[in-house]
Amino acid sequence: MTSKERIDLALNHKEADRIAIQDGPWGTTIRRWHTEGLPEDTNPADYFGYEMAAVGANLSMRIPSETIEETETYTIVRGADGQIIKNWKHQTSTPAYQDFMVKTRDDWDEHKHRLAWSADRIDLETARNVQKDARETGKWFYFSGAFGYDRIQAMIGSERLLMAMVEDPVWIQEIFDISSQLLCTALEEMIGQGIQFDGCFAYDDMGYRNASLFSPAMFDQFEFPNHKRFYDCAKGLGLKCILHSCGCVKALIPGLITAGLTCLQPLEVKAGMDLIELKKQYGDALCFMGGIDVRKMADPDPGAIEEEIRTKITCAKQGGGYIYFSDHSVPDNVSFQQYKRVIELVHQYGAYQ
Repeated sequence: MTSKERIDLALNHKEADRIAIQDGPWGTTIRRWHTEGLPEDTNPADYFGYEMAAVGANLSMRIPSETIEETETYTIVRGADGQIIKNWKHQTSTPAYQDFMVKTRDDWDEHKHRLAWSADRIDLETARNVQKDARETGKWFYFSGAFGYDRIQAMIGSERLLMAMVEDPVWIQEIFDISSQLLCTALEEMIGQGIQFDGCFAYDDMGYRNASLFSPAMFDQFEFPNHKRFYDCAKGLGLKCILHSCGCVKALIPGLITAGLTCLQPLEVKAGMDLIELKKQYGDALCFMGGIDVRKMADPDPGAIEEEIRTKITCAKQGGGYIYFSDHSVPDNVSFQQYKRVIELVHQYGAYQ
């Protein structure tokens, strides 16, 4: 059975030969693994048999990037949306946003034309090459892109966005609408150019450790119309959607289901996203991807991760509707041998009889 067939079955709540496998190790994790047995010329996706391949479009304001400061430990750069970002060189962490080009409604009015669609937002040669490889290897080939809160906070900043959702909702609704429409246009244009996707994987972080970043009422006002717009667009093209949304987004799940979402990822355990609980509550309406606690992967007791995988995957795989992923991404405190054991266990407990 190919990866495409396996994932298509899962997203249709049907059982395959085994659950599909996908993951996202940090860059520092991969560098560690190369010192512990992962061949230097091999990436984890090939070594462990990850089953997805992706392309997207340039959805940014396309500001020329530049390095503002560089030291032995960090770089400060201007990003494609004009934001100033600090990144550490020798560790993986969330980028530190230090300043933004768009801070006010006037700034937005001055620069929003930069989000207009044009054909050069697509790298067709790369898309066709990735598609060709995916077809030859049987991988599930998807369209990828960010929108909604996650996309907008990278343009104007989280605190500014949250305040403006209350104080200037008309402005913020315009940004939400333009963001989601650009994503829909990119998908439609790529398909119009002959790119044949198997599905979509969108990104919209809406949670933190304790709850969603905004209330379900705010979701209904700003997010719901735009999630529905994108899922309807994809559905009209015959495609199902996976959504990446970090943190605790339990309160938003009913709205996501109503909007038309197919599958939710990554189900962060430390934020209270319990795979077994979610499967029991929403498994008839929603598929799940993730939910395996990376802290258990690094536990010196190998029994901890086996219990994690055995209990969760045994439940989540029933009736289809589940794809393996860590509960966010694999950090660099997980050794190569520990992760090899993880994948062995996923194959063992993820097999269907």
